[in-house]
Amino acid sequence: MPQKGQILKDPATEDTYEYLELSKDTNGERMTMKPTLNKGQFPNHIHTLQDEVFEVLAGRLTICADGKTQTVSVGQKMFLPKNKPHNHYNNDDEPVTFIQTVSPALDFEYWEENIIGLTTDGKIKNGKASFMQNVVTLRYLDSKTFLVNMPIPMQKFLTNLLGPIGRIERFTRNIQE
Repeated sequence: MPQKGQILKDPATEDTYEYLELSKDTNGERMTMKPTLNKGQFPNHIHTLQDEVFEVLAGRLTICADGKTQTVSVGQKMFLPKNKPHNHYNNDDEPVTFIQTVSPALDFEYWEENIIGLTTDGKIKNGKASFMQNVVTLRYLDSKTFLVNMPIPMQKFLTNLLGPIGRIERFTRNIQE
């Protein structure tokens, strides 16, 4: 369970994520964390229920949205409304540290903790989860995030169909180990 002040560390990238405010601290209004990212990139994605604000504290954050790539520097903020396909990452050799606020919070902090936990357990390699892991994760979290390279209705169908199967399969495999 995430805790205010907790710092998660991605063992593969050494990126860190510090929880500043959790959903329970804000009555669900927002979740705020302070990531420090080394070089790397997330998949292009879309949040259908949440807005995001990024405020850079150190380094430069690259954000792709609306077919444009922008650099957000120290002291600058960028607002990304829900339903806007985007990507944010560090494209420089120096780490970037920023404040990321997600509104409403829903269970975004659990999503982040889940991703780091799966990476620590070796189930996400090179920043990419397996197809089945993605459908299980998307099925059971309220913070609906989708990949932009597949139609959202198809992703919803697959997560509802395969998510429970993948969860049972993972549970069964863990018992056997």
